[in-house]
Amino acid sequence: MERNSVCLWYDGTALEAATFYAATFPDSAVGRIVHAPGDYPNGHEGDVLLVEFTVCGIPCRGLNGGPIFTPTEAFSFQIATDDQAETDRLWNAIIDGGGTPSACGWCKDRWGVSWQITPRMLMDAITHPDPAAAKRAYEAMMEMTLIDIAAIEAALAGA
Repeated sequence: MERNSVCLWYDGTALEAATFYAATFPDSAVGRIVHAPGDYPNGHEGDVLLVEFTVCGIPCRGLNGGPIFTPTEAFSFQIATDDQAETDRLWNAIIDGGGTPSACGWCKDRWGVSWQITPRMLMDAITHPDPAAAKRAYEAMMEMTLIDIAAIEAALAGA
């Protein structure tokens, strides 16, 4: 058991979510699966209660706590990507897997967990030493759902 980890609350779908994350993101895996030793308010003895997994090397636990709590955008995984192909692959995996797009590289998976699929160059662009260039890149990003690296580079260059 990791000393520190992220705990995500699911309504009976922690194993399904962890399996999807492990298949989608690099350096991700499903670990120990804990079955409930007895009945609990939203489940029964033998049900999957807890799933240990990693997402991009981040230790996580999925707790099947029931419908009482749902994820919000106040928590998100931010995944730094190296190029457009990786950005597209991860974004499309989430959206095609039942997720929903949002603004500025954010999307939500089918379990309600928020993700920021963020090209590394985007952070470089919006922190560019030339404030006018940074502003152009930022304004271009604000118009996007899935981040388009070529459009950010064009905005950065003033095109």
